[in-house]
Amino acid sequence: MSWEVVPPLGGCVSPPTTSDILEPVVSRETPAAATPATAPTPPPPPPDPAVVAHQRMVRTLGLTDEEPLPAPDHTRLVAVANQKGGVGKTTTAVNLAAALALLGQKVLVIDMDPQGNASTALDLPHEPGTTGVYEVLVGGKSLLDAVLPVPGLPGLWGVPASVDLAGAEIELVSQVARENRLRKAVQEYLTEHEREHGERLDFVVIDCPPSLGLLTLNAMVAVHEVLIPLQTEYYALEGLGHLLGTVGLIQEHLNPELQITGILLTMYDGRTKLAPQVADEVRTHFPERVLATPIPRTVRVSEAPSYGQTVLQYDPSSPGARAYLQAAREFAAGTTRPAAEAAPQGEPVVTDDPTATASDAPADIPTSDPINISDNYSPPPLSTGDPQGEQAVDGAPGA
Repeated sequence: MSWEVVPPLGGCVSPPTTSDILEPVVSRETPAAATPATAPTPPPPPPDPAVVAHQRMVRTLGLTDEEPLPAPDHTRLVAVANQKGGVGKTTTAVNLAAALALLGQKVLVIDMDPQGNASTALDLPHEPGTTGVYEVLVGGKSLLDAVLPVPGLPGLWGVPASVDLAGAEIELVSQVARENRLRKAVQEYLTEHEREHGERLDFVVIDCPPSLGLLTLNAMVAVHEVLIPLQTEYYALEGLGHLLGTVGLIQEHLNPELQITGILLTMYDGRTKLAPQVADEVRTHFPERVLATPIPRTVRVSEAPSYGQTVLQYDPSSPGARAYLQAAREFAAGTTRPAAEAAPQGEPVVTDDPTATASDAPADIPTSDPINISDNYSPPPLSTGDPQGEQAVDGAPGA
């Protein structure tokens, strides 16, 4: 072993050995027992945006504590029809159906318009080649193959329409019983739906195209009820007379159960003098058919389809959404039955008055001939009496 001098004291120290370098330092303290590592708690899954949106819609509309509407005693088949374009047929069909679904009803919407606007509003795929109404009417497919659930609205289903449907009228001309194609498909589907879901549909709502061709004819033969959206303007009044005549012919030759059970005033602008005049004129001639709640002209109703939504989903607090919800309550509350079952004129009806006749029947029970009395309806001239003032009101910004 060698010794080395360490300045400045000059003492001799022994250099460290290899064993000194490699020997670990041992603590005299007893180490604490190691705590076993626990797995971190996973974060809760994020809420489903569709569920959150539906809950917000229900809460905003004040439906949280509302009891569902009682189901009708039979499936109500309704065609939303008016041969005049731009009166709110598609808007009424999809929003009325959505409101009924929110009120606890099971609803199917069938888009019979080749433009496919109802499919857009319900966010249903309707590209060319998509299985839809065309394949049912022309290709012989079952409605069960075409029905799709509507996103964000439980209890609502839809059958889309693509541009292929535009050729259906030509292809159906040479077919046997061409006007009964949709009726047969709907009746078969009602049975299939009840077997698959364990409960029947409450409403079937058919959105008709703005014409009186074979597509509209198929719709009116397939249903028992017609709901007419009526824009509160003079041209719509003029077209109403033509529509009533068509409904009367279908009732006489093809579907004796068909009846008009509702007229819904749409695009109502109370700031003008014309809208109340049109409403009064319609209520004067059809007091038992016009729903009490008009649909106001509001930009939210027009914006909603661009987002693939009904106005009740897009802005449930808007006047349009609340108006359609109230209109749905009124329409669902109407007690209707096929015209063939109604009491003929002069025969007794079941009321508290034993001497009452069908002409005394309540407004919610149509008589056997609710259409013919108005077949020749022709609207009178309407005048606001203040053209200059009316022009100023028309220039006001939309709601």
